[in-house]
Amino acid sequence: MSGAINDATSPSALSDKSAKIFVAGHRGLVGSAIVRKLQALGFTNLVLRGHAELDLTRQNDVESFFAVEKPQFVILAAAKVGGIHANNTYPADFIAVNLQIQTNVIDASYRFGVKKLLFLGSSCIYPKFAPQPIPESALLTGPLEPTNEWYAIAKIAGIKMCQAYRIQYNWDAISGMPTNLYGPHDNFHPENSHVLPALMRRFHEAKVKGAKEVVVWGSGSPLREFLHVDDLADGVVFLMENYSGLEHVNVGSGKEVTIKELAELVKEVVGFEGELVWDSSKPDGTPRKLMDSSKLAGLGWTPKISLKDGLVDTYKWYLENVKQ
Repeated sequence: MSGAINDATSPSALSDKSAKIFVAGHRGLVGSAIVRKLQALGFTNLVLRGHAELDLTRQNDVESFFAVEKPQFVILAAAKVGGIHANNTYPADFIAVNLQIQTNVIDASYRFGVKKLLFLGSSCIYPKFAPQPIPESALLTGPLEPTNEWYAIAKIAGIKMCQAYRIQYNWDAISGMPTNLYGPHDNFHPENSHVLPALMRRFHEAKVKGAKEVVVWGSGSPLREFLHVDDLADGVVFLMENYSGLEHVNVGSGKEVTIKELAELVKEVVGFEGELVWDSSKPDGTPRKLMDSSKLAGLGWTPKISLKDGLVDTYKWYLENVKQ
């Protein structure tokens, strides 16, 4: 039994603009983009709670919230996230907090009558040596990347929990797995940000100081995939309206760029006039990481924001919002 629900007979999940939608994690990179997208589409009944108002790791608090608010739809974008250093330093936090958030929200959503839930994961759920591009079927076919396995195990459990509730209760819970994301509200911290915001900050600071060069680790040859978070938000709404199945769905751009091409593009967008120097004595990381998003493309969705346009938009946000 697949537990799949036939949506052909039911109206679009988000056809009612006054439907009550709980976006969990609405202040983060992903959640804030989803809120912007829903508001732009005319949704008027979004339920939003900051951590101070609702701690999603506390089961009683989550159940009380659902009992009172009774949202019709839930988009679960709340998670504890961080880079390699954070995952290595706080492994207990990464597995426990994420398992608590997911378990509390998914279970309460089912028990308090939510019509449909979308759980968001990450491309790190896939094995370290998964085939490239990575299809959905690669899940659980090999060992994970050890540096973030605590987070990945929690996210895999979230996918499986959605599947289990679909199979046992015939409940409409789906999962989307985004590729590397960037955009407004990204983390530009000098020590623990991801490659794209880290490059943007470094080029900006070099420009401000009038530096002659920026040194970047590695050869610049690894291939990576990036998706603007507003495209992800568009994909999330598309999945809520058009997908109801057991398997999780990859959400990627399908476009690869070398780290060298990325760095040169960020340098151009920021307007840094100095030299870009590659320190090839430093490690490169995985040579290629690309998700196979053909399943989502087959459903009729493709991203719309080019990397160049997305970088311009992100740099504008950085200048307006990040303390210089």
